Amino acid sequence: MSRISLLLCVSVTVLRGAGFTADSARGQRLFQSLSCMQCHSVNGTGGTTASDLGRIEDRGFTPASLAATMWNHAPAMWASMRERQISAGELDQQAAQDLMAFFYAARFFEQPGDAGRGKRAFQRRGCAGCHGLTGIVNPKAKPVSQWPALTDPLALVNAMWNHRAEMLAESLARGAGLPRLSVQDLTDILVYLRNLPETRSREGVFRFDVTPTDQPVFQSAGCARCHQTVEALAQTVHGQTLTGIAVDMWNHAPAMAAAGAPLAPLAPGEMQALVSSFWAARFFEDAGRPKAGAGVFAAKKCRACHQNASSGAPQLPVAGREFSGAAMLSALWKHGPNMLDQMKIKGVAWPRFEGKQMADLIAYLNAKHP
Repeated sequence: MSRISLLLCVSVTVLRGAGFTADSARGQRLFQSLSCMQCHSVNGTGGTTASDLGRIEDRGFTPASLAATMWNHAPAMWASMRERQISAGELDQQAAQDLMAFFYAARFFEQPGDAGRGKRAFQRRGCAGCHGLTGIVNPKAKPVSQWPALTDPLALVNAMWNHRAEMLAESLARGAGLPRLSVQDLTDILVYLRNLPETRSREGVFRFDVTPTDQPVFQSAGCARCHQTVEALAQTVHGQTLTGIAVDMWNHAPAMAAAGAPLAPLAPGEMQALVSSFWAARFFEDAGRPKAGAGVFAAKKCRACHQNASSGAPQLPVAGREFSGAAMLSALWKHGPNMLDQMKIKGVAWPRFEGKQMADLIAYLNAKHP
């Protein structure tokens, strides 16, 4: 259905205690079974009455902002479904996580990139000096057409980590420093390289299947020298994409070398374990602010039902219940139509959220409350 068929299969122990799985292959099937394709298309396949969800890559969503977008779109979507007599189907939290993984496959969570800027950055940052697009420029360097990192975000992180020591040595030999990258630089470079004639038809593969959070790799890779614990590192990268993490690892190399930390390569399985321990567990959350979320909860009139026992709505916030972009999407799908009907009866407008407001609301609902 899509030229990007990225598989996200996560089975980790969340830092807060619970585990979760997410699989974009299941999410892709769900996208079909929920009748989304009667209106939406993916790369030209599907309906034409709504936007093509596969045409534009690197959209800059987060799971929370995607949930906000779907929340804002929901009344119009439900009206269209009723008019077409389309059944909504079931979307529990597991299914919502799988659907989020499918959206990750379409790179909805990467910031917008530009191929023209990427081409210039590829030249100016020195990448083209070693890496040809299809042919070999440096015998030690694979041409771009052979890079697994173009289709696998985890392979990208692994490559950026493993390439640092060699690049740092070559840069010092030339009397220059390791070229620093911004997230925008790497995003642009990836958009440029993924859209070359030789690479644009390749499908992506991304797999997580890790359970422990206390990874020995965290120690052996030298992370503990600065970050102390897995939890501390997880807080540092909260809300980042894997592209951002790859940039951090690259730019951090000179400081690590100066501190005597190892720059030894990691095997793919080791990098998977390391990244799973501090990133995958919080994939569906966003870096929101609980205090601002309390204001959103009040401004959107959530209290009218969720702090009113006579409304029949569940009490919120409540200790022991955790929220994420996927959880909000599931709640919207399950309860939204009835919620909309009740709000119409009471003359209350359907709440609309900006992405940051949804992230703040999630953070508020997840904060510890008496």
